[in-house]
This record gives sequence, structure tokens and C-alpha cells, in this order.
Amino acid sequence: MTETDLAPLLGRIADALERLAPAPGGALDLGAADAFVWQPEGARLAPIAKVSRVEIDLLKGIERQRETLLDNTRRFAKGLPANNALLWGARGTGKSSLVKAVHAAICEEMPGILALIEIHREDIASLPGLLARLRDQDRKVVLFCDDLSFDPNDTSYKSLKAVLEGGIEGRPTNVIFYATSNRRHLMPRDMIENESSTAIAPAEAVDEKVSLSDRFGLWLGFHVCDQQTYFEIVEGYAEAFGLDIDTETLHAEAVEWAVTRGARSGRVAWQYIQDLAGRLGKALP
Repeated sequence: MTETDLAPLLGRIADALERLAPAPGGALDLGAADAFVWQPEGARLAPIAKVSRVEIDLLKGIERQRETLLDNTRRFAKGLPANNALLWGARGTGKSSLVKAVHAAICEEMPGILALIEIHREDIASLPGLLARLRDQDRKVVLFCDDLSFDPNDTSYKSLKAVLEGGIEGRPTNVIFYATSNRRHLMPRDMIENESSTAIAPAEAVDEKVSLSDRFGLWLGFHVCDQQTYFEIVEGYAEAFGLDIDTETLHAEAVEWAVTRGARSGRVAWQYIQDLAGRLGKALP
């Protein structure tokens, strides 16, 4: 094949590769919305017009956690020192709901100050690039990762450690990191124990694993609620949404619903309320 024949072929290959390449990310527009989802393909923020959330006053049984996270976030929004937060504990107890509710409460108090950006667990590797782009932004940002955890063969936690605390640049002053997890140390217990039993220096091996959770200055534990708290949750929902049902029937149905689910939690209560509202022909906001 001659050079004359080769040039058009190379041109077509170059065009095809350009079409396959992700579009270059433009400047981040944090003024487009109050909440976004980070999309590493194309390095862009997808604005969320309406966040799926629960009003903060409807979150029952977690008053201490609510006030602590609200105070931490309020100080951060005002430009005062604040900590990264790890919300850990039983499933369905309101961890992610609290983060979204606190963000909404601060936005109501101080409009335009605080943005919420969700980053998915599988996109943690792109976190350093996102932080670099957020560093020069004027708006304060809560970076939120729901259900953060790591498997035995996953080493991306090491890069997250450097990003949160300890890197040369450090965490941008306009960014704070909130994560939820069912695990206090973000890793399976057997992963830490196996490391301890096989390592030459067991204490050092365990310290290296659990030091990620140490990067979160604020730990908030969430635990399974008792029956009285469960009743308070469903009563609060029923009153807030105008569901016409007497208290005795509400409690009886809520207990039956919890028994069929094998758990009592805010999530189970919300699922029951959705079923109740549907049966009553009542739309939920």
C-alpha cells in the first residue's frame, strides 16, 4: 500500500477514534441546581431538579444524629471548620435520608450557599479529578457517597485516604465529604481479621485497614429502632400526608408490615406508608 493510499485510511481511523472518545468536560456550573450527580464519563455534573428526600422533621428516633450533622453542615456552610462525616449502622435507619434532609434544611436557611454532589461508589477512582475541579469554585459543596464499602480485593480505599486527609494539597476548603455505610470501618470484619492473622506485624496490618474510617472526624451511629419509635415514625408520616386512619388500626397494620419484612426501621415504615396511601387513594408528594 502506497503512502497516497494510506493517508485516507489513517484519516478515517482518526475520525472514528475521535467519535469514540468521551467529550471533554466543560467548566462545572454549580449554579445550575442545588444537587448534582457526578458523571466521570465526560467529567460533568448532572443537575437534579428534584431530590428524592424526606422532610427533616419526619426523621424520628435519630434526633441526636440529626442535630449533630445539621450543626456540622451549618458551620461548614458559614465557612467555619467542620469534619468529614461517616454515617454508619443498620440498614434502613435513615442515614442517606438524613444527609439529603440536612442539605435541604441548610439550603432553606442559606439559599445558594451549599451544593450537594453525589458520587457513586464505583466512581471513587475519579474523586481526585473531581476535587481538583471543585477547588477553585466559590460555592460550598457536600460530596456524598451512599453505601460506601470496600471488598477484600479492592485497593481504591488507599486513594480515598489520601484525598480525604493527608495528601499534599489536602481536601479543598470548600468541600466536605459525607458517606454512609453499613460498616463502621467500611470493610468486612473478616477482611480485617484475616489481615491480622496472616500479617508479619498484625497491628500494623489492621491499622492500615481501619485508618480510612479515621479520616472521618465525625462518626454517627444508627441502630435498629424500638417499636415505640417505629410507631412515632408512621404516625408522623400519616399526619404529614393527611392519611385518614385511626391510631389503633395504623399501629396494627404497621406491626404486621414490619413482621412480614422481618425488621423495624424508617425504610420499612416508609414502605408501609406508601402502601397505605395507595390503598386510601392518596398521592404522596
